[in-house]
Parts: sequence; C-alpha cells; structure tokens
Amino acid sequence: MSTLGPEIVDLSAEELRERVAVELDRTRRRSAALTDVVDDEELVKQHSPLMSPLVWDLAHVGSQEEQWLVRDVGGRRALRPDIDDLYDAFQHARAERPELPLLGPEESRQYVATVRDKVHDVLDRVPLRGRRLVDNAFAFGMIVQHEQQHDETMLATHQLRRGDPVLHAPDPPAPPEGTETSGEVLIPAGSFTMGTSEEPWALDNERPAHRVHVDDFLIDAHPVTNADFFRFVDSGGYQQPRWWSEEGWRYLRHAGLEAPLFWRRSGDVWMRRRFGRVEPVPAREPVMHVSFHEALAYANWAGKRLPTEAEWEKAARFDPRSGRSRRYPWGDAAPEPHHANLGQRHLRPAPVGSFPEGRSPAGVGQLIGDVWEWTATDFAPYPGFEAFPYREYSEVFFGPSYKVLRGGSFGTDPAACRATFRNWDFPVRRQIFAGFRCARTPSRAELD
Repeated sequence: MSTLGPEIVDLSAEELRERVAVELDRTRRRSAALTDVVDDEELVKQHSPLMSPLVWDLAHVGSQEEQWLVRDVGGRRALRPDIDDLYDAFQHARAERPELPLLGPEESRQYVATVRDKVHDVLDRVPLRGRRLVDNAFAFGMIVQHEQQHDETMLATHQLRRGDPVLHAPDPPAPPEGTETSGEVLIPAGSFTMGTSEEPWALDNERPAHRVHVDDFLIDAHPVTNADFFRFVDSGGYQQPRWWSEEGWRYLRHAGLEAPLFWRRSGDVWMRRRFGRVEPVPAREPVMHVSFHEALAYANWAGKRLPTEAEWEKAARFDPRSGRSRRYPWGDAAPEPHHANLGQRHLRPAPVGSFPEGRSPAGVGQLIGDVWEWTATDFAPYPGFEAFPYREYSEVFFGPSYKVLRGGSFGTDPAACRATFRNWDFPVRRQIFAGFRCARTPSRAELD
C-alpha cells in the first residue's frame, strides 16, 4: 500500500513530485479497473437512483482535476468549460444524471486522459511551496483523495448492479487461531488531542488539532458481527418500536426494513448478494449495509449505545504510554496489508479478530478498514474550523442532517483513510459499506 503523511514535508521538490505522480497513477489504475470491467451499456446505465451512472463518476473526477490542477494550480486554459455544470454534484441530483447530455464512455476516457497529461505537465513545472493550495502538493493530494472517494462510490455502484460477477479478489485473511473476538475495552477518562494540524493532506474538516476531554467509557473490542445481528433480527428487533428512535421507526415503516440491505432469508439461512454472488451471510464478519437507525436500534437492544465521534477517535489514536495521539491505531506508519483491510484488496470485510497488528494501544481491533463505523455524533466543525479550499467540501453539510462515520472500509484507499479522517452521510443510508460497534458508560463498580 502507498500513502503519504507528515514525512512529505522533508522531501525535496523532486522527491515530492515523484511520490505525487505515483499516487496519481495508482489511483487512476483503480478508476480504470472499475470502469473497464463492464461494457458501455453498463457504464451509462443507472443501477440505482441512489447512485450516478459509472460514466458520470469517471468524467466527474476528470472535471474536478481539470478545474483544480490544470486551471487553478497550473493557470492553464480551460479544456472543457462547457461541461463544468454537467459534472457539478451540487447542480444535479444523482437520480437526474442519466438524463443529462453526459460524455459517452470513450469520450470520457479520452477526456480524463487528456486532463491527466496536462496535470503531469503542471506537476513538473509548478512550485510546491509558497502558496497554501500547493504547499506540500496539497491540491494534488486533495484530487487523489477525491478520486479515491469516487472509486469507493463506484465500488458501491458495482454492489448495486445486477448481473454476473465482474470484480474478483482473494478472501481476507482469517484471524489467528484462538483469537478472542468478544468483550469490551475500558478507555479511562481524560483529555486527548483530536483532529490534526500536522497531516499535510488532511482535509478541512479534520482540522485543527484540539484537546477534548472524554469521560470513562467501554467500547467493543471489535465491530458488531453478522452473528450478533442475527440475534437482533431473530428476536423481532425490526418489529419492536421500543428499540428504535421515532425517526428510525418512521424510516423502518416507510422503507419496509426487515434486515440489512442485500440480506434475504432462505429457509433457516440468511443469504446475501455480494458483487453478483449469492452466499450465506458469514457469521464472523462485521455486519454491513446497515443504516445509522439500524445501528442505534441494535445498540439499544443490546443495552448499549453508539460511541461518540470523540470516543471513537480516542479509542483509535490515544497512546496512554506517551500521552500523544497517533496517526493510526498501530502507530504513525502508513497502513500495510497486515494492519488493516483497505484498498479493495478484498471484496468483503475480514472476520473479526483479523489484523491483530492493527490494534490500538488499548487493544481495540479493526478500527481502520473493513467497515465504516457509525457514530452518535452529528457532522459539525471543530473549534477553529476554516473552510479550505472551498465551502462545498465540508461546510455546507454541517448540521443534524448528517451523522459521522469513521475508520474506512475494505473499499477505502489508504490515501483517503487515517484515524482523523471524517466521513458523513444521511442516517438512512445503507448502500455504503457501513457497520458499527457499540459503547457504553461503565458503572461505578466496573471502575473500582
């Protein structure tokens, strides 16, 4: 795996250019793999009103790259100003995009290739110091992360498409024999540094670093599994309003929810559809494709709650031995395959207990990768937040309409995943690769 962190501030200009070029090319290979694997009819088709046609995502990443790197950073002439509005995500809802006069598959490929040629020329020539947008190649890192985020979105679109499997990957590793996969971890009360002011490619909503006090709490050592969720479903959890918030119960009745998305019962067995394959739901994997409302209902049923965003980040980052916050649960080093299930190396979450080398100092496992984890927290700015380089990345989404998710999924690239990274979505969303873990406030007896 490859990702860039604080060490890039010490690179020479030429070393930084080389590293950025590697990230750009690595990211584009993933985009190509997700779009080349289906025919043109599948590319232009809308597989769900929740998602754009794949061809829209492909040209959109090119349009953003052109606007930020070719025009703004490079000061070059606009290549296709006529399509700016077509690929502006704020002007056209996803359900409307198939009706737009979009670029066709081959024209989209040619467009993004032309843009990328211009970007490499800009990268070779532009100073990477002296202007906030280009310091430490920030704008290039922003574009890498933007494209990787759309790659994960396209992966979710692949999950929604019907038809034979077209994506293939080996299964994730099994946990070491005898690994304990249940239980809770106590995180003692105290303050810690949340967010970052040092990560060169951190996005605006991760900034600035600030001190936060968190009371004592217990958090699940691993995400809630499918086996755990079976018990909730089989106990009538979807039929009992006492476990659900008022908003969640209204959503359940409106949507007719009975189980996580893509689950179907076949006799006594729960089956799921996964990238064109139908298979029994694996008991030991983290539950996935559940909304915030389903996660909260399960937590209520289990006598627990969802962790706050600050609790999640403290469990993931705080090292009580040094008193500092790490970049990742395992330390400051970039993710490697033995740390976490990231980067679409596998097309499913790993069983709980996998990646013991990726645990936090407190012993909490699989906080990074596998499934995004819902938190109880509304998406809001940190104290001292400053929108940069544009309001539409974060600021326009702040408020109670969106809940924060943390940690990334098996489909999240390391470039767009770190222990400070914040994702957000509507609490009804289920097509994303989201699960959760529970937390609770300990009793006095448990602290004595």
